[in-house]
Amino acid sequence: MSDSIKHECGIAMVRLLKPLSYYQEKYGTPLYGFNKLFLLMEKQHNRGQEAAGIGVVRINSEPGHEYVWRERAMGTDAISHIFGEVNSQIARAMEQYDEDDFERSAPFIGDIYMGHLRYSTTGRSGISYVHPFLRRNNWRSRNLLLCGNFNMTNVEEIFKNIVAKGQHPRIYSDTVVLLEQIGYALDKENHRLYREFRSTLEDPELGRAIEDNLDPYNVLAATAPDWDGGFVICGATGSGDMFALRDRHGIRPAFYYYDDEIVVVASERPVIQTVMDVPLREVHELEPGCSLIVGKSGRIVKRQVLEPGENRRCSFERIYFSRGSDADIYRERKALGRKLAPKILDMIDRDLDNTVFAFIPNTAEVAFMGLMEGLEAYLDSEKARRIVETSAAGELDAETVAAIMNQKLRVEKIALKDIKLRTFIAEGESRNDLAAHVYDVTYGCIKNDVDTLVVIDDSIVRGTTLRQSILKMLDRLHPRRIIVVSSSPQVRYPDCYGIDMSRMSEFIAFRAAVELLKETGRQNVLDETYRSCIAELAKPAAEQVNCVKAIYEPFTDEEISTKIARMLSDGHIHAQVDLVYQTLEGMHEAIPGHPGDWYFSGDYPTPGGVALVNRAFVNYYEGNPEQR
Repeated sequence: MSDSIKHECGIAMVRLLKPLSYYQEKYGTPLYGFNKLFLLMEKQHNRGQEAAGIGVVRINSEPGHEYVWRERAMGTDAISHIFGEVNSQIARAMEQYDEDDFERSAPFIGDIYMGHLRYSTTGRSGISYVHPFLRRNNWRSRNLLLCGNFNMTNVEEIFKNIVAKGQHPRIYSDTVVLLEQIGYALDKENHRLYREFRSTLEDPELGRAIEDNLDPYNVLAATAPDWDGGFVICGATGSGDMFALRDRHGIRPAFYYYDDEIVVVASERPVIQTVMDVPLREVHELEPGCSLIVGKSGRIVKRQVLEPGENRRCSFERIYFSRGSDADIYRERKALGRKLAPKILDMIDRDLDNTVFAFIPNTAEVAFMGLMEGLEAYLDSEKARRIVETSAAGELDAETVAAIMNQKLRVEKIALKDIKLRTFIAEGESRNDLAAHVYDVTYGCIKNDVDTLVVIDDSIVRGTTLRQSILKMLDRLHPRRIIVVSSSPQVRYPDCYGIDMSRMSEFIAFRAAVELLKETGRQNVLDETYRSCIAELAKPAAEQVNCVKAIYEPFTDEEISTKIARMLSDGHIHAQVDLVYQTLEGMHEAIPGHPGDWYFSGDYPTPGGVALVNRAFVNYYEGNPEQR
């Protein structure tokens, strides 16, 4: 209902553990790994709508033959473009080579497959910034493919560190900086092994000894402790080592599966379940701070690279981003809806006869089901109470029982999206008017100027679409009152760990609090917060506190919700508009395993997050909202 949040990045990796001939014989194709990568990416296409890329490594390729390939593309159809192009190259190779030469020479046929779906939450756009990134070298063991779902909050610090070592990153971006930092550590590990074996071995045996003994753990242990942020970093060397590493707080998600044929890593659990056709119990979460390493030999090892921190697994992953087909997420989203039932009943004075319930958009359907369960439980208890009371009064008969039992919740499909309508008008009120007709409303299901219409959404972040189109559309049904319900709490603070919510001015809750400060003669709070933020930013990140909390402290959640409702409806909506948000307590009860709530509470899991929110307010106050 609110403006679309274009998610975050997604990762996928496949490591084949058998020779290619094995998959040809068992599955009828040497493209088994390639096809699995396609499915893993396609099933996660919601996570990155801007670009995509793949990388492939062939282990033990003969000297003089290519062993690393990469293909990237921009746009919402990037996955189709990439796999279409690569399939064309493979088809030409099939015509060119016989069966034996095909495995040695065909492009994109390998043992390690890496895929990335990109949404540039904070960085620049363009093909140069699309993962995976590739660091080339004539030694296979020094080649590095790297991709990730992450945002580092201390890129400048890492950049200065590697420059001080004499490195020359070609682009100032977190991915390139990490590529060079990890690449430098990889070079050092190669040098260590070279020194160890050079007295007893000559090339090419020396090179093979380095490849066989290379340990990605040493590379990660030399680099990852410097990182501040939320991340899942995936990499592969040209010699055949593969790794995935998750941040110490578990902010960004990662899951894996393996058997004697294959190792799979992805951002979401049900994706692996579906693609590999395996039960939930066989797909494992990569623990915070832990690395999954698959060596050149195929040996699978889990090692703790970073000391686990406080559990701050992202709650927004569960509310909005991840696939709702995950068994746990499905239950959690229903619980979020159930938690809202008592508040909704209070809002409508328990008048279920004159209230219609619906959901927009489809991502809110599971929370809606939970809300209905909560309301039905209340209705059942009311029916039982009325039957008992009527019986005690000696007035219970079949007709009365039937009347009581026939009371139902009024649930309607209020809006149907017109997928053929495109908002091609670029500017002004004309565009807003057109956007208001993207949905077709279901006329005749609302009693004009009598019914209350309750509509649930998964989140209300910016409120732009709600104001410009959704409320206008609902108002065409002529309800007496519209209650918009958010299954998540008020989004008050920017994210800095890989989701596209980075600026204070984006948030309708922040704008509402600012307006309330002005209306109540407390504009001085803005000035004081600005000075406090400036003072905090002069300190090291680890010593800073979140000064922006002061903006919200004078007001209750209900006061801010009421102000948001006025801002969204003033002057153009005939019905009374009210907003109901999930409480922080309700969210934590519904999602107990993912307490990362900095979007709502301002309690960031790393020092870099605190520094970012202070900087974001300074930028807002100084009139530079686009800066970070």
